[in-house]
Amino acid sequence: MRVIVIGATGHIGSFLIPKLVNAGFEVFAVSRHANTPYKTNPAWRSVKSISLDREKLEQTGEFGNEIAQLNPDIVIDLICFTQESAQQLVNAIRGKVRQLLHCGSIWVHGNTRFVPSTEEQQKFPLGDYGINKAAIESYLIDEYIYQGFPATIVHPGHIVGPGWCPLNPAGNFNEQFFIDIEEGNEVLLPNLGLETLHHVHADDVAQVFMQAILHRNNALGESFHAVSNQALTLRGYTQAIADWLSKPVNIRYLPLAELKNTVSEDDYNATVEHISHNSNCSNLKARQLLNYNPRYSSIEAIQESLIEMIKF
Repeated sequence: MRVIVIGATGHIGSFLIPKLVNAGFEVFAVSRHANTPYKTNPAWRSVKSISLDREKLEQTGEFGNEIAQLNPDIVIDLICFTQESAQQLVNAIRGKVRQLLHCGSIWVHGNTRFVPSTEEQQKFPLGDYGINKAAIESYLIDEYIYQGFPATIVHPGHIVGPGWCPLNPAGNFNEQFFIDIEEGNEVLLPNLGLETLHHVHADDVAQVFMQAILHRNNALGESFHAVSNQALTLRGYTQAIADWLSKPVNIRYLPLAELKNTVSEDDYNATVEHISHNSNCSNLKARQLLNYNPRYSSIEAIQESLIEMIKF
């Protein structure tokens, strides 16, 4: 079968494409630029690369048609961010594909009220990103229920893996936080450090997509969390990294109003955004229906990123 992967050279695609090739699928990798994947693999040599400018083509209503003309059996959309974008693709491939797999986000849950969050509980999305992803999920599930459109939604947590900086224990992407732990310097955490983050290795996200294809009948019309088995508290995350580095940990806790004066505006905004979501999601549904078995704990995934990034 032919699989079209939209946004193929990003974090998830770097691990997903080889899995698809090794499983015997004919793979077309669609991206805006001829980028190289984050992690090289010989399997990419058998992949056909297609360069399409999604944003530009959507303005003229042609992007979905371009995908349909590739005659896919399966479409995996890793870079859809609005309901309008999803609708254009669905309308173009309706009746022509066995399955559309959409990459959502655990941020559809927004301000988490019950933990661990399950896929079916009521959602309270925050911010444009989370609100748009929640709208796409609702649209695709309705399309399955009322039109029989073969959609599946995968909601990754905070993706980590070789090639990029993991979300740090303060809820932002400043790698200096990890260096400060390694050097024994004081690190600052918001509030009491009890908010949660839920990381996942990109390879495990790719595993959920693969399992959703292999267990298609269980996956149609469903959404699944792609996360590790356990979320991390901010202070627990900090302590785990310090223990891994065999360093004493020196944490100071600050109310957000005070923390704002100690970090950059970008770091502060990222911290507020992440602790407001307080992500902690169950992966039980994916384990039961898709036979998902994450290879990495959150800490193991983060460690792999840090070993390559900072050479710890």
